[in-house]
Amino acid sequence: MDIGFIGLGVMGQPMALNLARAGTPLIVWNRSADKCEPLRAAGATVATDPAEIFERARVVVLMLVDGDAIDASLGRGTSQFSANVAHHTIVNMGTTSPDYSRGLEADIRNAGGTYVEAPVSGSRKPAEAGQLVAMLAGEDTAVGSIRPLLGPMCQQAIVCGPVPSGLLMKLAVNLFLMTTVAGLAEAAHFAERHGLDMQQFRAIVDAGQMASDISRVKILKLVMRDFDVQGSITNVLEVNRLIAEAAREAGVASPLLDVCYALFGETQALGYGQSDIAAVLHALEARTDSSR
Repeated sequence: MDIGFIGLGVMGQPMALNLARAGTPLIVWNRSADKCEPLRAAGATVATDPAEIFERARVVVLMLVDGDAIDASLGRGTSQFSANVAHHTIVNMGTTSPDYSRGLEADIRNAGGTYVEAPVSGSRKPAEAGQLVAMLAGEDTAVGSIRPLLGPMCQQAIVCGPVPSGLLMKLAVNLFLMTTVAGLAEAAHFAERHGLDMQQFRAIVDAGQMASDISRVKILKLVMRDFDVQGSITNVLEVNRLIAEAAREAGVASPLLDVCYALFGETQALGYGQSDIAAVLHALEARTDSSR
């Protein structure tokens, strides 16, 4: 039986392409129809609407931007919701608040379906290479049934426990990512404003003990001022908000996260919302220039 996939954005399209190229029988849908054409060329079936996905697939993967988009695709809050999710396994690979995910699981289970969280760590480049890391949460049977499906998309799939453990883990990982990239951008800004050789700066960072897959990708973007999107400022700002909300609810201090939230917000206000997270450099430059 076909596997359904809804949401072919910056991350969803390469993820779905990896499934199709691995021979997974796939039926896809996206609100912007042009995003479906590479999938059609790779052998996937393109649905006319989400309802067709649920008619033809018992496992449906969602890679959507937020809870509103998920609710709309599932028909949540309408009479169609139960028909869509009953006897289906819904796999949420996007990033939403833990509370939202907990409520969605309850509604899907009450309607006779099963639900698995499977948010991923990684941006567009790892998505294209099939090197994402999935954080799974849900009932053991459901998690076990979908884990093999993730192979073409993810180099690892780690079981984190019950819902919403997968999303909480995703938020913790993203907190590290956001503060790391912001710190790297600040270091690059410091080096550039002191007149240092930026290629030399990059070579030293890449050769040192702090080098990582993410630093190597982002420092190249910073030095070359290449802000082509892998993970957008707008998306990062929203995830930052979700982390801050979860931190406040648990009474957890998050001072570095709060600084990042301000910087990402300033970057978006400067008009770089659809640029890569590395574009936070623009906010740092603006702060420096305004202080002179």
